Amino acid sequence: MAEPTWLSLLPALVTIGLAFATRQVVPSLFAGVLAGSAVLFTQTGDPADLNPISRLFLPAIGSTGYAQILLIYLWCLGGLIGLWTRTGAARHFAGWVGSQLSGSRHSALFFAWVLGCVFHQGGTVSTVLTGSTVKPVADAAGVSHEELSYVVDSTSSPVATLLPFNAWPVFIAGLAAGTVPLIADTSAGESFFYASIKYNFYAIFAVGSTLLFSLGRLPAVSPIMRRARDRAMQQGLLDAPTARPMIVADDSPEGEALTGYIPHLSDFFVPLGLLLSISVIPIALGSASRINEAFGIAVLSAMVMARIHGMKLDDILSGFISGCSRMTIGAVVLGLAVTVGVVAKELHTADYLVSVMGDGLSPVFLPALLMALCMGIAFATGTSWGTYAVVFPIALPLAWAVLPDAMFLEICFGAVLGGAVFGDQCSPISDTTILSSMFTGCDLMDHVRTQLPMALTSAGLAAAASTAMAALV
Repeated sequence: MAEPTWLSLLPALVTIGLAFATRQVVPSLFAGVLAGSAVLFTQTGDPADLNPISRLFLPAIGSTGYAQILLIYLWCLGGLIGLWTRTGAARHFAGWVGSQLSGSRHSALFFAWVLGCVFHQGGTVSTVLTGSTVKPVADAAGVSHEELSYVVDSTSSPVATLLPFNAWPVFIAGLAAGTVPLIADTSAGESFFYASIKYNFYAIFAVGSTLLFSLGRLPAVSPIMRRARDRAMQQGLLDAPTARPMIVADDSPEGEALTGYIPHLSDFFVPLGLLLSISVIPIALGSASRINEAFGIAVLSAMVMARIHGMKLDDILSGFISGCSRMTIGAVVLGLAVTVGVVAKELHTADYLVSVMGDGLSPVFLPALLMALCMGIAFATGTSWGTYAVVFPIALPLAWAVLPDAMFLEICFGAVLGGAVFGDQCSPISDTTILSSMFTGCDLMDHVRTQLPMALTSAGLAAAASTAMAALV
């Protein structure tokens, strides 16, 4: 393997820079892949690396991870949303919730915050479930899509690291096991994960500030988010005039509720209840996640409920197909994002970022520096788990060498947890960012632009808190 250089950052810089400059995500991602192919050739000298189709695209879109994205998050969930639209279940649920709430903007945003905490099994699961469930309620209350996507995204991965009744502790414990004397095995790694939650300051500030934002009590709101809020309140425009959401309102007959069909709350709650119970209960019992099966059973149950309540099979299938068809652009974007992730792995982008940290670090500033490193890696690669895989085996021995103290190690552990979540949450090539905007009906770059200043504020507070706690050790 060639030693990674600054060129390993080029694909991520091209992708993110073009995305911000042009607001066109698909060509930006494609350009990043082409840049990665060129950089890979400079490292290896192999002409085969100049063929991005066989070298990068095919391995990415042929991976199990992308197959799962297509099957579960796009087709199953897309079909489920199409069925809810066809039965009118989503609109009926929104009306029912509206009758229980005050109908205000803040009650809708608070509802989104609560659902984000309830659906805390992981970033992608939380974003798609919360976004698709609360969107009709928020739309009826006049909440801008930028505001809603911020609340949905900021209560996905951050909550998953604070309420760890999911796969995160097991995954991270496997990375931490054996790195330092205090974490001898995976069992000790899980215990250390739980002990470090109180030092996961970014997640704490992110979730807390989002709660205050949803209640209208956040002391400072960024100007760009405030403009989105004012536009929705004063003009009734939930999106900016230049917005290009990946999922738009479907005006075709197949995308409308079926005339004569009487929607029932069970059309909504039975699939949702099965989805949650099948995905959550096995994890709570210590078994492997059943999220794939959960989504498949949920969409099948929605079909069964519609048929029980009198909908014809042709109408059920047309609703399912209509929902799937609306996911096409999302499949393209996510496929390109997965390919950019393959590029980052091939070029060892994360390894390069770790290498520039250097030695001779002061214990007081190490947690904040580790957090900043994770923020940069996750923002450039679009993955928190990938960042954890790179940083934890390096960060924990480094922290122990700098200051062999259990509390200091927990502070550094929490800083790595939070920093990677920030990058994953804010990167325009992250699946959670893409899905948050997709399922709230928000333009992807509008979501990134409005969320980033809010998240950076939480990150700054978290860095200060980590530094203060390290100074007390």
